[in-house]
Amino acid sequence: MGSEGEGEPIAGTDKAKTRDSVPVFTLRPALSVQAALEKVGTGYIVGLSETADGKIYGRAFTVADLLNDERVLLVKWVRRLINWNGRQAPLSVWNEKIAPLLEQRLAKQKTAVVQFLKQNQKIVAHVSLAELTIRVPVDKYGVALWKPIEREVMPPDCAVCSLVPICRQLSAATGVAMIWRRLELVDAAGVPTRRGRVVSFLSQGDGLAISTALEDEKYPLDELIYDIANLDAGFRFCGEENRLGGRLALACYKAYGLQTITGYLENGLPPKYGAGAEQIVAAVHKNPTSKHAWISELLGTGDIDRVIIEWRSLLRQIAHAPPLHWPRWTAFQAMAKAILNETESPTITDLPPLEYHQTKRVDHRLILRRH
Repeated sequence: MGSEGEGEPIAGTDKAKTRDSVPVFTLRPALSVQAALEKVGTGYIVGLSETADGKIYGRAFTVADLLNDERVLLVKWVRRLINWNGRQAPLSVWNEKIAPLLEQRLAKQKTAVVQFLKQNQKIVAHVSLAELTIRVPVDKYGVALWKPIEREVMPPDCAVCSLVPICRQLSAATGVAMIWRRLELVDAAGVPTRRGRVVSFLSQGDGLAISTALEDEKYPLDELIYDIANLDAGFRFCGEENRLGGRLALACYKAYGLQTITGYLENGLPPKYGAGAEQIVAAVHKNPTSKHAWISELLGTGDIDRVIIEWRSLLRQIAHAPPLHWPRWTAFQAMAKAILNETESPTITDLPPLEYHQTKRVDHRLILRRH
């Protein structure tokens, strides 16, 4: 695995012994330490091979589901990656065309496929992380070190200052005005930007995500209208896929990086973000009777109803928000209003008529018999 500095990356250092009062450390490859790979790649971490340095780790993710009639059901992101038409394909086509094409596309993303495995009616890809990079310090010998041992060296003025203990107790938190400037919600003169106005229409991190998605002219609105369901989906809808995936997440990463702002962003995303809800919401919108087809061990009817209710609530906020001189925002508002007219809340049910005794006034007095 590479680094953004020069030299081969090393996962960390283990202190072995001292020689002439100088500590001697044993270095290990970064690919042999799971903690060093937590923020590299997508999918879950798996062991790829055994070496003299220990187990080498990579990532694994589901690329297709196996059907009973020797056919495969490709996951959505795979179809987009290889530009494949159709959700299903024969197993022979998978082996001859789809798998080699998927290997080529993943190799271009610097995640070479090690192998494809069949696990629990799924086809899982094991990929290597050796070509990906992480930001780490590089020592004077050109060796990149992950979490090296550090020592604190204060500036000369601070080293002799008597106020150092007081300075250490002061809060290093960034002020609100600086956060607004960093997120480009206001300009240098303090005037709200277009992004800032959209954020003011919505609550917490929802406005941050939606405004950045609207700024991407290549982001289709008919996809975004369903993708916003992920803003309050949590972890239940992603299954074995990456919870922090999806096009809406990429738009947030591009605009905000990995910033964390309490209540608004966690590592660049709204705190309740979870991928996978968009396809369920879209399917239920097109065919309300298909809701039960999505129920699983981790996902119940109540979870689906809840995310649809939250999605409709967000559509109402968008539909009733103030107008803005921005064609994409105007079109997005019109689309939200149209969908609200086409759908209804899952909590709306036809109750049976009241019984005769239920229409009478309730008498709360306690009447005791006299003996």
